Amino acid sequence: MSTQADTAGAGTTEANKRVARRYFEELVNGQRIEVLAEVVAADAADETRVGVGGSGTRADFQEHVEWLWKSVKELEVTVDDLVAEGDRVIVFWTIAGIHEGTVFGVEGTGRRFRGRSISSLTVRDGQVVRYNVLPDRLGIVQQLTAPAV
Repeated sequence: MSTQADTAGAGTTEANKRVARRYFEELVNGQRIEVLAEVVAADAADETRVGVGGSGTRADFQEHVEWLWKSVKELEVTVDDLVAEGDRVIVFWTIAGIHEGTVFGVEGTGRRFRGRSISSLTVRDGQVVRYNVLPDRLGIVQQLTAPAV
């Protein structure tokens, strides 16, 4: 039996999942920088830039996505799954593209690659306030540095 509190929490959880999906599909994959102000809070922390527990700004997110757009040509980001509870959304996603800029210490190779990542987003009042990602660094680096066949 569902209570009113359960329903309210589910609505918030679903709304948070929609914010996370917009972050990946419209901002990162769609390269629509104007979406940044809609889905990321002004004082949000992109922990890939400021470290775990650090404080940051929306500018850190902009720097992150612009680096990605420059480093990976023909970028394709696919949201594979979303799991949410409370204010936290875990996103399982796949990145694919052509390696043009430095990624994980490897200078551009022009090679196509594909990798899976898991991101954690904390959402408050309809905006991301904290972001972190655990990419398959080893798998991606192996694709970028393997001997040509």
